[in-house]
Amino acid sequence: MTEKLRLLAILSHPDDESMGTGGIMAKYAAEGVDTYIVTATRGERGWFGEESAYPGAKELGRIREGELADAANILGIKQFFLLDYMDGNLDEADPAEIISKLVYYIRKIRPHVVVTFDSLGYYGHPDHIAISQFTNAAVAAAAKSDAVSNGTEQHPPHQVSKVYYLAANAAEQAAYQKAFGELVMTIDGVERRATPWPDWAITTRIDTSTYWQTVWDAIAKHCSQLPGYQSLLDLPEEYHQQLWGTQTLYRVLSLVNGGRNVETDLFEGIRTPEVDNA
Repeated sequence: MTEKLRLLAILSHPDDESMGTGGIMAKYAAEGVDTYIVTATRGERGWFGEESAYPGAKELGRIREGELADAANILGIKQFFLLDYMDGNLDEADPAEIISKLVYYIRKIRPHVVVTFDSLGYYGHPDHIAISQFTNAAVAAAAKSDAVSNGTEQHPPHQVSKVYYLAANAAEQAAYQKAFGELVMTIDGVERRATPWPDWAITTRIDTSTYWQTVWDAIAKHCSQLPGYQSLLDLPEEYHQQLWGTQTLYRVLSLVNGGRNVETDLFEGIRTPEVDNA
């Protein structure tokens, strides 16, 4: 019997699944891969409207959870899970606690491939950096028989075959900055800026051009965020193609393949007659 392929994205906020991983989620779901999302926060502090209209953290979190559900449905995601940490405070989470929660979902879902943010959080976002670190720790722990799994039921250890970082290249960053201006965060009094990955460092390029409209439709479901995204509507199609038409990633861990040849499939080295998306 053929085992279905499984892809898990571990991310920080509602809308990361669309803005960050929308292309690969839509593509692989359409091809029959079981796709899953674990989101660490509800994005309670992500408000772009008038300050006086801010509905409060609890209500905005409820709104954004609904938007995540709608976007996930458009992307064909089989199931999503929320960890319920506070937006903006993820790097203050108790490491043992959050890692054990991620171990639970990795063992429950048993993904062949895991995708998360890179170690710089794209533009230095502390939540993105934190989830990248916690994901790496959880992937290692999930394979160990003595690792703690914090969940409603226990599952046997699971070894993930491949882990990827989202790795935006210069063209993608240019398209983002065309819409939003320069991406800058000031953390601890220091400015952090988006830094593109050099082309020579990209290990994986996934053609998602067939699904760019699907990705945009998913992004549009995040209505509470649209004041910040509205400028995307004014960009010509060529920029949307740059943003959503190709997904570039860095293969940070692989037990099944390697080398300098650029991959065109996240499941390269995994697909066999026994493991496929049939």
